[in-house]
Amino acid sequence: MLFIPMISAQPSVVGIWKTIDDEEKTAKSHIEIFEMNGKIHGKVIKLLDETSRTTCEKCKGDKKDKPIVGMEIMWNMEKDGDKTEWKGGKIMDPKNGKEYKCKIKLKKEDTLEVRGFVGFSLLGRTQKWYRVKE
Repeated sequence: MLFIPMISAQPSVVGIWKTIDDEEKTAKSHIEIFEMNGKIHGKVIKLLDETSRTTCEKCKGDKKDKPIVGMEIMWNMEKDGDKTEWKGGKIMDPKNGKEYKCKIKLKKEDTLEVRGFVGFSLLGRTQKWYRVKE
């Protein structure tokens, strides 16, 4: 009898995620997280809150006044060893146009903890994002 070892698939953050605002507790958008050149990035693919702005009025540089849908808001996240965490990148809040250091952690296959912070990780905000089932 031949035994083939089960290889467990590494959990992945790649996919579509629904963002939940940590202050208002409402669904805001769908973010597509993808891998490019070995790093994790995320872009807005759908706005869920009809009261939200559709352009990034407070953004700086080449993102100023551009449509939020299609905009990359997370970039250059690197996997932290063999953990289910990624860090070292940035995240941008289209509501205020500010960029923050970022780290993300896959809590369950369908729950992502996203932390944006200034300076130290203790000074920041955390959101829970939920995987969109296709």
